[in-house]
Amino acid sequence: MTGDPPIRHALIMAAGRGNRMRPLTDRMPKAMLPYEGGTLIGTSLALLHNAVPHVHVTVGYKSAMLAHYLMTAGVDSVLNTEGHSNAWWIHHTLLRHLDEPVLVLTADNITDIDIGLLAAEYHTAGAPACMLVPVKPIPAVEGDYITHRDGVVTRIDRQTPTDIYCSGIQVLNPARVVDLARDEGDFYTVWNQLIARNEVRVSGVYPKRWFSVDTLEQLAALHESAERDPFAR
Repeated sequence: MTGDPPIRHALIMAAGRGNRMRPLTDRMPKAMLPYEGGTLIGTSLALLHNAVPHVHVTVGYKSAMLAHYLMTAGVDSVLNTEGHSNAWWIHHTLLRHLDEPVLVLTADNITDIDIGLLAAEYHTAGAPACMLVPVKPIPAVEGDYITHRDGVVTRIDRQTPTDIYCSGIQVLNPARVVDLARDEGDFYTVWNQLIARNEVRVSGVYPKRWFSVDTLEQLAALHESAERDPFAR
């Protein structure tokens, strides 16, 4: 495990408009909503700090405001994907040439995960085109259920309940995805094409902590949880 190459690149998806969190998102991008003295996306940047050398972020809604914040934070690149799907960047940015694992996160996730252990798990799984990091379903958070057979994903949807669903965290190899999947839409279309080729695995490494923020109620619940749990600070 110690000889496995580390994950050197991470991408945070932060282009969404956040309609379900209005009126807060009328004034600022969802990724910049306040959380514990910082921002939602700031928690992801803190997770990646000193763990992944190169950090990239997609922006869209209120892109100028978010891009300024991100460049001040010292990210390596800001990719404007406004008007495009959440998977568009794989085929249409310079990251498409990366033939190595990229850790992908969403800006609205509050999480903690052992990135070194995740890298080892990825290589143990045979370095697939995509490896999904699962979580146990949380009643207050919607998710895409993962069906798999011996770690090989066979289905991702919201109609077939299982004991795990997508966390919004994945490790993928952009160059391999470009070779194996056409640019025909969002991550559902990418995953389905890769599933047909047995190129999606599910990780045995789970986040130590995870919560997804899609509504004002979930943001309020997150703040309440942080007040009760010192680890969340």
